Amino acid sequence: MEAGFLRWLLFFALTAWTSGDDGQVTFVSELSSKPAQKLSKYGWYANVRLQRFHIPEETAVARWLFSVKKGHSFHCGQHNVSIHIRWGAPPVINPTETVFPNATLWAPSLSLSLPVTSQSSTTFNLSDPAPGDWFVAAHLPEDDGRIEQKGFPSCSYYFQPQLSVRRAVDTPVLQQGTFLTQTAAPDRPARLKVFVPEFASSLSVSVAECSSQGEAEESKSCPLLLRLGSVSLRHSQTTVNCSGISCSASLSHPPWDTWLRVVVESSQVNRTVTFRIAANYTVGCKPKSVGLKAADDDFTKLLGKSSISNATSTGNTSAAPGSVPSNGSAALMPQPSASACVRSIPVLYEELDVLSLRFTPANGSNISIAATHPTLLTYPLTTQATGGTLNLQLTLNSTNATLGNNSIVACFSPWAPVLKLNHSEPCRTALFGGYGAGINVSVPKALLRLPFPQAATWYLTLQLVCNSSDCGNSSAVSVVPEVSISACVEDCGPYGECRLLRSYTYLYAACGCTAGWKGWGCTDGSTALSYSRQLTATMLLTLSNLFFLPAIVVAVRRSYITEASVYLFTMFFSTFYHACDQPAAAVLCIMDYDALQYCDFLGSICSIWVTILCMARLGDIAKYTLFLLGALLIAMSMQLDRKGLWNLLGPILCAILLMVASWVYRGVRRRHCYPPSWRRWAFYLIPGALCALVGVCLYIFAETEDNYYYTHSLWHILVASCVVFLLPPKEKDRKALGWSQGFNWSWRWSWRPRVWVMLEEFRSPDEI
Repeated sequence: MEAGFLRWLLFFALTAWTSGDDGQVTFVSELSSKPAQKLSKYGWYANVRLQRFHIPEETAVARWLFSVKKGHSFHCGQHNVSIHIRWGAPPVINPTETVFPNATLWAPSLSLSLPVTSQSSTTFNLSDPAPGDWFVAAHLPEDDGRIEQKGFPSCSYYFQPQLSVRRAVDTPVLQQGTFLTQTAAPDRPARLKVFVPEFASSLSVSVAECSSQGEAEESKSCPLLLRLGSVSLRHSQTTVNCSGISCSASLSHPPWDTWLRVVVESSQVNRTVTFRIAANYTVGCKPKSVGLKAADDDFTKLLGKSSISNATSTGNTSAAPGSVPSNGSAALMPQPSASACVRSIPVLYEELDVLSLRFTPANGSNISIAATHPTLLTYPLTTQATGGTLNLQLTLNSTNATLGNNSIVACFSPWAPVLKLNHSEPCRTALFGGYGAGINVSVPKALLRLPFPQAATWYLTLQLVCNSSDCGNSSAVSVVPEVSISACVEDCGPYGECRLLRSYTYLYAACGCTAGWKGWGCTDGSTALSYSRQLTATMLLTLSNLFFLPAIVVAVRRSYITEASVYLFTMFFSTFYHACDQPAAAVLCIMDYDALQYCDFLGSICSIWVTILCMARLGDIAKYTLFLLGALLIAMSMQLDRKGLWNLLGPILCAILLMVASWVYRGVRRRHCYPPSWRRWAFYLIPGALCALVGVCLYIFAETEDNYYYTHSLWHILVASCVVFLLPPKEKDRKALGWSQGFNWSWRWSWRPRVWVMLEEFRSPDEI
């Protein structure tokens, strides 16, 4: 009821939104919703529930509704649900405050905390949001390490995000140098947009002839707020407070090849402001044009390079627009013409695998860096590439002996490059921050890793910076830039595994750590297990299965050969499954991990099934039929869901029901309690049942990540021990049928012909 009420409330709010009109632009509303997902306690990034929303261009207001509902009726206390929001890529989070790998740079995203008892909801409003994909991640607090069995009742919470937007459909466009007359009020701001072309070095928006009209009289002052850009949580808009009849706002290094939002609103109550507004941008730096006639030569040289690269990798390749010079690994780029102020190098884009991209200069790995002009490389990243890690490595060519005390400065920035580089200028554009790096003779290599990079065009600017006015012999220096997208940071190292995750159609990757290691790249060893502890854990989990040997011996001695073979199967595969399941160094896999796990689970449940049926004292035909039928059904259920709780309890309950029915039938028929001996109850059945009960309680309730090695080993011991107690004694006076008669160690084989004598008619020996 409450969830339905919230949806109706949101619907009426959208209706009121759409019916409103500010007199300048027309707004329409859009609503998107994601299905509810069960939340998990945070242990690593796979426990995060990630949702992706798309905010269209010219959105004025975005409003999220976050709802969390408890999925059961019993009391679990109050929990805080953490919600993270980021534009352009999934949020990089660190709830456990672990150490990130070296050279890995990240910035925290916006985080919200929602207390939940039974059902809670909260809204988050954002004015003038940046268009594109927005990601919402939610999770419960840090995992306490308790292992919850699937299917057993537990505290569950379901998270559902919904988004509503109010979008303008007829926003006025500011043309270069053309004034538009607009009106703004406190509740009706003027909304415009201007297109910023590529290679624009600056942008200015000017307001002129401003006049305001209030309740009493007209005023010549200009109480306006002029905002440029969109809000992306990490980066806010550029705001100018206008107080005179004219003002302007300027952006240095504006974002390239995109629409820029311009919002003008009155800053005084009951004041309607009329003004004229215009935009001007400056293209101060362009590379030399490559023309159109050499396009065929570019394909020829590109095919030549691809034939070389295919010797080591395969994938889709494409090149950024630009000329492709002759191939050569150490060839220096030609100097630009006098009219050009930047050298633009075409980049080859190679798609190798899922979340695996490689960018290389089209002319070769080495590029020439000069002091007179910056060198620019362009790397476009789509949304599909944001689920990995963006890697940048700059390596100084070892043959550069003329660099001296000079250095090479680099700036890696999204949306627009920084074309003026030196030691004092920050690596930052007008609306977005960049990442700076530098290399020299003493530090010949620089490395940057950016997990979950934003979907944008990234620009790498390189320039030789001299310590004095004269660079000496260092007119050009060779550098090897390596830019790539990998799924995880260094493939998660030796103590982790890179896992590919999916949120509907969106793919992303994260590291699953082992042996107590944690962190984004499994490099935080503050809680790592030592080698001796790993070896101890492996020995406990594997050698504890040897307690099945007494059960096998007892089964053979009592002529339960089929049961003994099932116990042998369970002991073998449980031993090698746990040897393969161990982390890091102490691991041994004799076959595929999934096959070992399947056989371990199948053997464990079949062992319980045949033991209880053996206790039921059924006839041979009924017993072996149930053996086979139960094994087939258990194998089917293991294939469907091998970790489900009812896959364990179902066969146990069915076998116990058959055993009780058989015992009741025998007791009624004999008019005596079955089994009849009190010693059988006191010394075998009750201890065996207690071992089984304690083992099941340990398996379901007591296992945690920290004590798993001990509790699960004890589970092995208790289950194997209860088999020794519960197996019934050898049954006497049974008909011979297959293995049920057991082995006769002193048997003899003989054959005698049978003579049929006809009683009705006597025949002589000659007739026989």
